[in-house]
Amino acid sequence: MIRHIFFKKVTHFFLKVQKIKLYIWSICDLSMRFQLILPEDIHLVVPLVKKMAKASISEALLLQRFQEMVTQNYECVGIFVGDDLIGVCGMWFCTRHYSGRSIEIDHVFIEEDFRNQGIGSELLSWIENYAKSKDYETIELNTYVENIKSHEFYDRKNYKKLGFHFLKSL
Repeated sequence: MIRHIFFKKVTHFFLKVQKIKLYIWSICDLSMRFQLILPEDIHLVVPLVKKMAKASISEALLLQRFQEMVTQNYECVGIFVGDDLIGVCGMWFCTRHYSGRSIEIDHVFIEEDFRNQGIGSELLSWIENYAKSKDYETIELNTYVENIKSHEFYDRKNYKKLGFHFLKSL
């Protein structure tokens, strides 16, 4: 009983904090926007992707890889609040025998303070519209096995599980 009351109070406090954040966005005119990141500005995504990669990949190596990626069939969309980059999502463009013209979304990351506010859903909607505007037929993605929250999110968005992604270092 006490645990239930405590949880209820904590949940109520959390919801108030979220409403305050949204109010601050509106009074400060910190409107959110999605914007393609130009190849010459790709360095902007490295700190956010580094948070995802944790200690496994250095910022220098990430920058080197992103600089190479932008020369291939890759684009990156940034999520901005005001002038602050609060999220990123990479997009690979290709044609696959099983799905046709396809965009594979990659390294979706949103800063923790901005999660659980519908931004991920808005991002997917933006990507779907962008894909249609470029005459692409499908969107696909990979997500880590242990990232159960992302599995649930993509399930709710009607993505179908097709298989497993395997990796072998050479």
